[in-house]
Amino acid sequence: MATREVQPRWNAAQLGPLIQELEELRRQLLAAERKAAKRLAAVRPAQRISALNLIHYLALRRRDLRPLQERLSSFGLSSFGHSESHVLDNLNVVLRILRFLAGQPTDRTRAEFLSFERGRMLLEERTRLLLGPARPNRGVRILVTMPSEGAHEPALARQLLEAGMDLLRINCAHDSPSEWGFMVKHLRAAERETGRSCRILFDLGGPKLRTGPVAHGPAVRKWRPVRDALGRAVQAARLWLTPEDAPELVPDGAAVELPLKRSWLERLKVGETVRLVDARKNRRQFKIVAAVGASWWAESRQTAYVTSGTELVADRPGEKKKHRRVRLGDLPASEQPIALKTGELLLLTADLRPGTSAQVDDTGTVVAPARIGCSHRAIFKCVQPGERIWFDDGKIGGVVERVTHQELQVRITWVRAKGGKLRADKGINLPDTALRLSALTPKDIRDLTTIEPEADLVGYSFVRSPEDVRQLQKRLERVPRSLGIILKIETRAAFERLPELLLAAMRSPKVGVMIARGDLAVECGYERLAEVQEEILWMCEAAHVPVIWATQVLETMAQDGQPSRAEVTDAAMGVRAECVMLNKGPEMVATVRALDDILTRMQAHQNKKQSMLRSLNVARLFHPESGAGLPSPRKL
Repeated sequence: MATREVQPRWNAAQLGPLIQELEELRRQLLAAERKAAKRLAAVRPAQRISALNLIHYLALRRRDLRPLQERLSSFGLSSFGHSESHVLDNLNVVLRILRFLAGQPTDRTRAEFLSFERGRMLLEERTRLLLGPARPNRGVRILVTMPSEGAHEPALARQLLEAGMDLLRINCAHDSPSEWGFMVKHLRAAERETGRSCRILFDLGGPKLRTGPVAHGPAVRKWRPVRDALGRAVQAARLWLTPEDAPELVPDGAAVELPLKRSWLERLKVGETVRLVDARKNRRQFKIVAAVGASWWAESRQTAYVTSGTELVADRPGEKKKHRRVRLGDLPASEQPIALKTGELLLLTADLRPGTSAQVDDTGTVVAPARIGCSHRAIFKCVQPGERIWFDDGKIGGVVERVTHQELQVRITWVRAKGGKLRADKGINLPDTALRLSALTPKDIRDLTTIEPEADLVGYSFVRSPEDVRQLQKRLERVPRSLGIILKIETRAAFERLPELLLAAMRSPKVGVMIARGDLAVECGYERLAEVQEEILWMCEAAHVPVIWATQVLETMAQDGQPSRAEVTDAAMGVRAECVMLNKGPEMVATVRALDDILTRMQAHQNKKQSMLRSLNVARLFHPESGAGLPSPRKL
């Protein structure tokens, strides 16, 4: 039987235009390389090859490559969907194959300097240098935020290490240097006990914009049990009874903290019932369930309101009533949140007088709008009318209508259907505003001095510009050992200038990026978050910079012990980063264990990604068609 000749699916006439297009693309990459010569020269020599690859990648992504991808895929060739770590080499390989198929000479016009294997190895090496060695069965590290209890509960660090923690995060925006020291001490002891190592990330607070104080309401505390649909108590409210002369840290899960005389607490016993008449004249009771140091846990299956001086009586037959009785100590005044609705005005002020809700007259007419202070006076020189503003992680949104040096007049444009309540110390986001705030605050500088002896990595909050990066680098030059720098990308400005931030950071030996998805979602819009985090992953892979996938990972499980299906899927996608961060919560040990299992399983199914390459706004901002420098931020 005669052998049937298979005809090729292409000819030289078909391949010629494709080869020309790729050659022109290659010329554009090399032109971008020459244009960026000064930037590349400023990068640390060991990082220069990665910086060059980033320049090539950004030049590649200036145009929409989808039509080219389709044509290459039709020939069974690489369509650049996984070329981030070795851009020019991937392009050269495709060109050589096409030339061979077209019968053209295939001599290399430029030898490969960064192959697929070398690009992957560089990212692995940089990850190991920054984050420490990987576990045998899991390449993605787990970073865990230590809660305040970690300073007082030595066993927690050991439990987290055994569950799968690889790095510990200490948030310098909370607690004190003394408590940070105890967290470190307990971790080092746990390392010795378990034989496992764990690096420490100290996360600087940065210039977080926050709301000022609000006016106080009555000094009252309320607790209530969890009830089912029929109103039956299915889970008791947990009360924390602590000495009023030296209150102990309130653990997670406490409904209220009740300050009481130490002498009365010392006579309590497990199982005792304590009775009271609450602020609504209702008879209530709770049961003592456990002692913790000088404090006690109690549980109540009734709703109650108590005020300072409320009398409690231990149900202890045979003992004199004066020994069984005690009055509740002074309770701090409760916060009175500011009620807001769509269409209302809110005044954001430079002074920090306690904020108040809108004042109305007898007819319901507003005579004075709601007002609240802002933690940074500098923003009043930056904000322009028409710019958007968000409060409390995007729960309340508005538009700035009028600006003075002392006040912003904000028209509320979005709250939840039932209205919004704005409290003190809640985050403020200004996604359209070019803020002129240093990322390194005076407190951060003091904290750096404190944490230097123990830190392995420093988290840089609200970094926006290369100048911010150089400011931290200059501070760290005084440290005798090399500390890793984690750029937290949590603002729109930081995302739009990420290429510049990466090049500035690559003057340091150990660099990483954290995708802080909470603030980033508010700044860029929730509908764009998935797209934005993808672009950050791609650019960081091109620069061979490790990425930490952060914010709200398995958050429901950390709080309640049961994750949602969406959270599990989100956590599984974290395998595309080099590290995943978990926040604190009552069930954090079980959550670390669950994440360890998810990432281990997913590692067998996913390695980074395969993408379609449309044009990137960030690439066009970095490589403008004409003119020098970056254009002003525009709507994403």
